[in-house]
Amino acid sequence: MLTKIRRWILFSVVFGGGLLALSGEWTSVLLWTYLVGVSAVFFYALISLDPELAKERFHPPTRGADGPMLRWVRGTAVATLLIAPLDRRFHWSAPMPDALRIAAIIGSLAAFLFVFRAMLTNRFFSAVIRIQDERGHQVVDRGPYAVIRHPGYAGMIAGVPLMPIALGSWWGFGVAILYALLIANRVVVEDRFLQANLPGYLEYTARVKSRLLPGIW
Repeated sequence: MLTKIRRWILFSVVFGGGLLALSGEWTSVLLWTYLVGVSAVFFYALISLDPELAKERFHPPTRGADGPMLRWVRGTAVATLLIAPLDRRFHWSAPMPDALRIAAIIGSLAAFLFVFRAMLTNRFFSAVIRIQDERGHQVVDRGPYAVIRHPGYAGMIAGVPLMPIALGSWWGFGVAILYALLIANRVVVEDRFLQANLPGYLEYTARVKSRLLPGIW
């Protein structure tokens, strides 16, 4: 537990301190509210995750089937985290209504909680596209996976674009939309990979027909 608390403190200091330093908004109530919320969500995930799942999620043993794509996904995520606070410092974007930012704070935190709910439900939730034979990889069809096939990605597609809105940056939102499009493409790639390589997944797609949006896609 002490190790997890240290990781939580490190994350909170690096993430929160980085955004505060880049934006220069040390007294912004909205920014502090969002940072406290993100820190709380991360703490919940950290204490809830099984160590084996955490290792697979953050330190997978192989590069998987999507190495180049994953680099682009991570690059746009980092770009969002840099551009959004710098936008606030240098006022590149037009002012954003506080009501919109508050709604985005709530929506982003809820989306990240949904990601972690999917992660806790699926013990094979990984950062890379691969079949985890050494862990007895099998189809998970309970919880949010009983409704859509990729709930973790659904939360990412909603949560990351809402983050720069919560920070008050239209430029950051533009970069985050590119991130969301890359994740949507990854959903297609991963779904095809699992259908071809994971026993029982093709039958699962017949039961749960929607990838991200129930009844739509």
